[in-house]
Amino acid sequence: MSKKKEKQKEEEKVDNGLNYNFTSALIGRKRYRILRMFFFKERLFFRLIVLFIILAAIFYPYPRIAMWVGFTFAAYSAIANDSIQTIGTFIASNEDRPWWQLWLYIGGIFIATVLFSWIVYDGDVSYQRLSSKGFSEAPTEFHFLQLAAPLILLIITRLRMPVSTTFLLLSAFSGSASGIISVTQKSLLGYFVSFAMAILVWLVLGKIVNKMLKGKPHPLWRVAQWIISGALWSVWIMQDAANIAVFLDRSLSIWGFIFFTGFIFFGLGLLFYLKGDKIQQIVKEKSQVTDVRAASIIDLVYAIILFFFKEMSTIPMSTTWVFLGLLGGREIAMQFSKHSSTGRKSIDTIRLVLRDAFFAIIGLLISITLAILVNPNIQEELSKYFSF
Repeated sequence: MSKKKEKQKEEEKVDNGLNYNFTSALIGRKRYRILRMFFFKERLFFRLIVLFIILAAIFYPYPRIAMWVGFTFAAYSAIANDSIQTIGTFIASNEDRPWWQLWLYIGGIFIATVLFSWIVYDGDVSYQRLSSKGFSEAPTEFHFLQLAAPLILLIITRLRMPVSTTFLLLSAFSGSASGIISVTQKSLLGYFVSFAMAILVWLVLGKIVNKMLKGKPHPLWRVAQWIISGALWSVWIMQDAANIAVFLDRSLSIWGFIFFTGFIFFGLGLLFYLKGDKIQQIVKEKSQVTDVRAASIIDLVYAIILFFFKEMSTIPMSTTWVFLGLLGGREIAMQFSKHSSTGRKSIDTIRLVLRDAFFAIIGLLISITLAILVNPNIQEELSKYFSF
């Protein structure tokens, strides 16, 4: 049976079981049908989410257990969501390679990167990202929503929305509103810098870049891409390991480090086995990313930007916003360049860029809401500011 017929049969099965009630009348029959289809296809996923929510509700009053429960939720959800930024183009342009080869390479770089931080910074695996104001103290107690935040991220990821892991996870642990403001300011700066850098590279240097992408790629491009992708992945870990380690002690013991590293290493294996999972579509819908040369250029520019902001300060930032700025600027530049094309109408390209930015803003609003609900210090600051 063809895939098209299988899909039609599945849709008919769901459609026959639909109860078109007040909700369908309110949001429209077509939207209601699409929503029900989504929940039907993802029923196993949502059953697991319900189980994880129950575990979060059971263990959040016990800090030493809750920290590891929260970590396990955050580790996979953060890497699954942020895979589009760092290893998304790597996966897309290496689909002809066995998944385990890609896993061992990226997993090995992960272990080496966090091991260096753990040794040099006295047990800290975040490259001192958590030493900045508002994040320096390890949590001694947990709110239920802090453990639920990674699960919210998993759901949003399943919907293929590129939201910021940094905002969604770190905001729930910020000791003050100023900490969130600092992260937001640095992330916004990162978005506009990467957007401008992408336009510079693909518009101003479009003719040169377009020549590089013609014909069959030289075998050395594959070597260059693996090196560049590995460097980008390492720099990303230096920035975003804080999003996962925020649940844990700021200095990990040897056994804590082994569990931290081992869990994420095997989580990466699952991610590569699934070929990036649902969120990988965000990368595939962009222009030319499956070409090893285009992927290498994207990753090189991204790595340079991340390294610049890493050296700029220890304040955490949203690498998702940087990545969306980079892809957005690239799509705009290619759309209006004489030397390359996206294959879309201008309005469609603009909609694509605005959609990704809109989803990022949604993630920020959810993050701020979580931070307010979880943190009494922020609630007190806001009440003083608005004179409640």
